[in-house]
Amino acid sequence: MATPHINAEMGDFADVVLMPGDPLRAKYIAETFLEDAREVNNVRGMLGFTGTYKGRKISVMGHGMGIPSCSIYTKELITDFGVKKIIRVGSCGAVLPHVKLRDRRYRYGCLHRFQS
Repeated sequence: MATPHINAEMGDFADVVLMPGDPLRAKYIAETFLEDAREVNNVRGMLGFTGTYKGRKISVMGHGMGIPSCSIYTKELITDFGVKKIIRVGSCGAVLPHVKLRDRRYRYGCLHRFQS
């Protein structure tokens, strides 16, 4: 069942979705790392793909720039397509003086649990 931002069907997405901001990075990840990758979304140029990695079904989809855009796609993936895990991949900005160029920060957890 398509949503306003995703034109896929139930089952098109894996339980795990990698999410870079840039849809072209999603395409690169799919073409480089996934076997038998197929496009499952292209609404507004926000590309999504599903394939397999080492025998496991994996999806990758861009979310655009910023938290508002990211929240739209993550909410629809979870509530409308049954996605269980979303892993954000990519970079982020910082305004803290102690955070320097090329520093790495790792976060584990979830900001919000969506309910239907």
